[in-house]
Amino acid sequence: MLIPITRQKFEQIVPVLATGLQYRYYWGKFRDFLRRLLISLIAVVVILILALMLGSGFAPFRVLFEITAGLYWLWGPVYWASMRNLKMRRYGYSGFWQGRIEDVFVTEELIGTEEQVNQRGELVIVEHRERRLNLEVEDETGFISQLQVPLERLHKNISPGQIAQMLVMSNQPDLGKIAQTSDIYIPSLDIWVNDYPYVQRDVFVQVSRKLRDEERSYSRQRPRSSRRRRS
Repeated sequence: MLIPITRQKFEQIVPVLATGLQYRYYWGKFRDFLRRLLISLIAVVVILILALMLGSGFAPFRVLFEITAGLYWLWGPVYWASMRNLKMRRYGYSGFWQGRIEDVFVTEELIGTEEQVNQRGELVIVEHRERRLNLEVEDETGFISQLQVPLERLHKNISPGQIAQMLVMSNQPDLGKIAQTSDIYIPSLDIWVNDYPYVQRDVFVQVSRKLRDEERSYSRQRPRSSRRRRS
């Protein structure tokens, strides 16, 4: 099932500014925070050097630049999440997609390597691997979408046959060619499967429930086909 949605509703589901979940995603781990903090410190030092070189001509802008650069560790996640949202919102058309889970399986993926020296003084390459959930969903038209995310405990109850919903984006008015998909929502488990949380989840769930209620209402109002009588 694929139902086009209005631009207004799409912009409610995919906001411009970062949501709390998106901010948390880009906040990252402690090493990510340290990286942003280091960038802030370097930027402040560069501004101080420029202030010494340019003299009084740079003074009106110095405080503003120092505050902005010094707080990059704080506003950086908002910026990067908002940029990702804007990239998502560039598509002209969108729709609410519903299908079913066709396959679900777990793999181990290489996420990075690190050079270390072993006890014999030899340089060795250590591989860092992560268990990932692979999800394949399909609808009645044959459209298939695949998603791979880090494996979490809440994924244990996901199984083939369950209904899956997501937002799809396209540059074609009839949504004939899907260019981008969002995170996947499984209503029977009330869980989300995603790497990056694209959508405003409460708004998406409202749309999901409204469309489901409309579908049930239409099914009740649709006249039943009359059965043939035996002659």
